[in-house]
Amino acid sequence: MNKKSKLKPMLFSNMKEYSASQLVKDLVSGLIVAIIALPLSVALALASGVGPEKGIYTAIVAGFIISFLGGSRVQIAGPTAAFATIVAGIVAKNGIDGLVIATIIAGIILIIMGLLRLGSLIRFIPYTITVGFTAGIAVTLLIGQVKDFLGLTYEAGVENIETIDKVKNIVKFMPTFNYQALIIGLVSLAILIFWPKIPKIGAKVPASLIAVLVSIGLVKGVGVDAKTIGDLYEIPTGFPAFSFPAITFAKVRAVIGDSFTIAILAAIESLLSCVVADGMINSHHRSNQELIAQGAGNIGSALFGGIPATGAIARTAANIKNGGRTPIAGMFHAVILVLVVLFLMPYASLIPMPTIAAILFQVAYNMSGWRTFKHLCKTAPKSDILVLFTTFILTVVFDLVVAIGVGMVLACVLLMKRMADETSVKGWKYIDPDNDPDSIELRKVPESVRVYEISGPMFFGATEALMDITVKDFTKVLVIRMRAVPALDASAMHSLEGLYERCEKKGVRMVFSHVNEQPMKTMVKDGFVKLVGEENFCPHIDDALRRAEELAN
Repeated sequence: MNKKSKLKPMLFSNMKEYSASQLVKDLVSGLIVAIIALPLSVALALASGVGPEKGIYTAIVAGFIISFLGGSRVQIAGPTAAFATIVAGIVAKNGIDGLVIATIIAGIILIIMGLLRLGSLIRFIPYTITVGFTAGIAVTLLIGQVKDFLGLTYEAGVENIETIDKVKNIVKFMPTFNYQALIIGLVSLAILIFWPKIPKIGAKVPASLIAVLVSIGLVKGVGVDAKTIGDLYEIPTGFPAFSFPAITFAKVRAVIGDSFTIAILAAIESLLSCVVADGMINSHHRSNQELIAQGAGNIGSALFGGIPATGAIARTAANIKNGGRTPIAGMFHAVILVLVVLFLMPYASLIPMPTIAAILFQVAYNMSGWRTFKHLCKTAPKSDILVLFTTFILTVVFDLVVAIGVGMVLACVLLMKRMADETSVKGWKYIDPDNDPDSIELRKVPESVRVYEISGPMFFGATEALMDITVKDFTKVLVIRMRAVPALDASAMHSLEGLYERCEKKGVRMVFSHVNEQPMKTMVKDGFVKLVGEENFCPHIDDALRRAEELAN
């Protein structure tokens, strides 16, 4: 069975080789993520038109369940900005009960999607869309933190949900700039940047924790004027009680459309978060199990006073950055939030908001993938670059749903055009195999050489096929025959680079046979030909086998 389709929580797999050192890293990471999640959850709840405590309840209940049952090693779940407008609309139309019913139905839909193995559909989202979306979220996250970093004060009732509104408000309320808040933010940011560079201790103690402690000392000890969590939010103590709504057919009919919207958005955002996380830790998630976990988490959140939840890329990136590598970190982050709500809220309320902004600035930088973005702009085909920028801009200006929708349509249209340009129809021509210089018949292949032939265009929907290419322990050379490959895109190029890295780690050399014009141009532009070696690109299979035999001996 394919690992991605396996229905088994990642937690159970990770426990087989769990160590005390990893436990410490997970606990520390869970603590830092909880510190980040606290103000975010409150703010997202308020943006969604519900009480601030509901954001915390969502992070606790959904966060714990999704980590416990999830198909990702590092996914952190909770309320996200993508849901804010949707939730506010549901509450305005159907009240809190309508939101609870819609979330429960959405959870059921997600579980069904997982059981039907629909999680694998994520592979049809091109690499350029993933990169564009991630960079867009990073920019959105950064813009959203400028207010607190500069200590700006907004008037009551100001709309501050959309990115455009946030930019306008920053300009409008710039006269309220607080230089002391900026000092706290800059000190925190400096600690985040330079603390990890201190020998020995910098790698053991998280910079985020040091930044929080130092900033609290400056605000409460020295008297620097900066707003804290407690200055902005009032969160009741105590764990939420279980509550089941009165469900009627009329209520279900009123929210069924919203339920599908929540389910689809939760599926897309959580699986994209998993894909981004996979790239950061070089791992593979179980997409169908993740959908089941998302469904269970949303049902649990609704029953305990929360709002819709999904995988949160920013918090997941923070988890990875701080050393979290198993679901224990996500579960512990939920436990920390429970303790904060029950016992430590007065202390958590001391954390300055500019410090939270500084932490999220670093998270935004780390998740932006600007090097990958720059690399694609230099090396990818023009059509992929267009998809990349379109997704990026729409994510920043509008939202995730619009960005992915338009990006997918644009990518598919461009793909079809590319395939139409590359495809040709010719009459059959019968050739004697003995006279065919590319015939593989009767070729003698050494045991240490493995040969794979790829047929058809290599594009984002087919890159997973490269995962089927394997090498044995005794393999020294891998020959890739590409005479039937008319086109290759950025996603496939990325997968080929991954295959090359896997071969390098095992000491296996790569040789290519009969690479056609378009794939060769892409490989040259990407720098892949220089990386593999121009001498390892042969015009025919006989030349490739001779070269492979030389390398194997």
